[in-house]
Amino acid sequence: MSEREVGFQHGLTNYGDRDFSLYLRRSFAQSMGYSQEMLAKPVIGIAYTGSGFNNCHRHFPELLDAVKRGVLAAGALPVEFPTISLGEVFLSPTSLKYRNLMSMDTEEMVRAQPMDAVVLMGGCDKTVPAQLMGAVSAGRPAIMLIAGPMMTGRHRGEKLGACTDCRRFWARYRAGDIDKTEISTVEGRLATTAGTCAVMGTASTMACIAEALGLILPGTAAIPAVHADRLRAAEATGAAAVRLIGSKLTPERIVNAKSVENALRVLLALGGSTNAVIHLTAIAGRAGVNVSLEQLNKLSSTTPVLVNLKPVGNGYMEDFFAAGGMGSLLRELKDLLHLDCMTVTGETLGERFSAEIETYVDRNIIAARKEPLEPQGGLVALFGNIAPKGAILKRSAADAKLFEHEGKAVVFSSLADLAKRIDDPALEVEAHDILVLQNAGPNAPEAMPEAGYLPIPKKLAAKGVKDMIRVSDARMSGTAFGTIVLHVTPDAASGGPLGLVRNGDRIKLSVKEHRIDLLVDDAELKRRAAVVKPAAEKPERGYARLYAQEILGADQGCDFAFLKPRSSSRG
Repeated sequence: MSEREVGFQHGLTNYGDRDFSLYLRRSFAQSMGYSQEMLAKPVIGIAYTGSGFNNCHRHFPELLDAVKRGVLAAGALPVEFPTISLGEVFLSPTSLKYRNLMSMDTEEMVRAQPMDAVVLMGGCDKTVPAQLMGAVSAGRPAIMLIAGPMMTGRHRGEKLGACTDCRRFWARYRAGDIDKTEISTVEGRLATTAGTCAVMGTASTMACIAEALGLILPGTAAIPAVHADRLRAAEATGAAAVRLIGSKLTPERIVNAKSVENALRVLLALGGSTNAVIHLTAIAGRAGVNVSLEQLNKLSSTTPVLVNLKPVGNGYMEDFFAAGGMGSLLRELKDLLHLDCMTVTGETLGERFSAEIETYVDRNIIAARKEPLEPQGGLVALFGNIAPKGAILKRSAADAKLFEHEGKAVVFSSLADLAKRIDDPALEVEAHDILVLQNAGPNAPEAMPEAGYLPIPKKLAAKGVKDMIRVSDARMSGTAFGTIVLHVTPDAASGGPLGLVRNGDRIKLSVKEHRIDLLVDDAELKRRAAVVKPAAEKPERGYARLYAQEILGADQGCDFAFLKPRSSSRG
């Protein structure tokens, strides 16, 4: 027996006789064709999330082969294992509901199975945060391998990329600008390769955040899914996992207050997805680090938007990769970052800069700090009597003409109510009104779907209206755009004041003052609260019941209460 547990010696099934347990395990392992030599090697687990219900991960079989190649060449034994896979558009009611389930699956399988380190293969929106949450909680050496973004398609000489362009064309179809034949043609040209959305949506934002945190190999966040460099990154990730064996550089040590602040800076400079605020808060929370929206605003005031990608700008992820990618962006932000943060390679962020050779940067895609696209960060948090614990606005994708605005509320009490009335010709709505969606937050039966991107009512879209202020406790896709206030906390279903808004109420938005307020006096709000009907009964069984019992608000990352660490915030 080895004095130090290695490979298949880890975590032996308990039969009351350790030697027998190892003997039995090795016997069963040999039934899979492993030689004695291979069984003596350290083991690299590979959390594999390929699925027929996840188009983003279609290329994972090839990536898996490359990871294994890297592990074997570095002297260890690669062993893949399946976990839940979350395909964004294939889940009902929403993938966010199952993010925490996937994080539990990842955590428990990493901890329970015999491996010295683990490679986490993910990409689609909720898979990356789920795996990182699980890895932080599991406390074992881990490194992430990102799926990479799709390449763009073409339509009548124009680049197309999911899903910003799908929303743009759908809005044109709703407005009557294009017909059924063209929208059908566009449908087949939006997503033509493996990989995640081609724009700076949630998946690519989380990939960049993973690199900013130091949990993936440097320079690998933006490599397109179908590029040969993605396979080389997979091979290198497998080899890097072997180097992590025995390391104390585990995810919960890499994720700390400084690295999380670096990630927030990157999010703001990217003009990245609003969803990333929830996911980063959850990942940080697993390490005992608090992320406050007040902190987000403080950083946003001193972090410019530098990346010109849709939905904020004009480019696509393939352009970001060619323009210099995360390495170039991080160098622009260098003086704002904590350079002493450790990364999964064993180097600090500062040492990474020293080792890298600066290359060409396309300033049409990655702006210089002295000439930013926007002087302040892409996201801003709002507070007020509608959102006592905060809300989020992606100002870099919004219409600045609406930033200081007061309007009449047009209220939809639920997603069903929205679907029923939004295109009703009798709907009383004008372009200067404010659309309000209630009961679409984490405590609602729909579990906070990406429904915050309320469609412009058809009667207004037909008149050329392209944006309105929209307010909800829901989320929106990172590929979406518009003057949309999201994540209103506490949500309506948990008794939050958003649920007290009524048709005709006046709402005031002030981005300058970081406020959104319902212009109704406290006495009237108390009267309304006293007659509000109780929330629907909680589910009786299964994961739905666990979700309903344990879900936290957006301000705590929508994690489960029992999954948060008991220790206080770590530095």
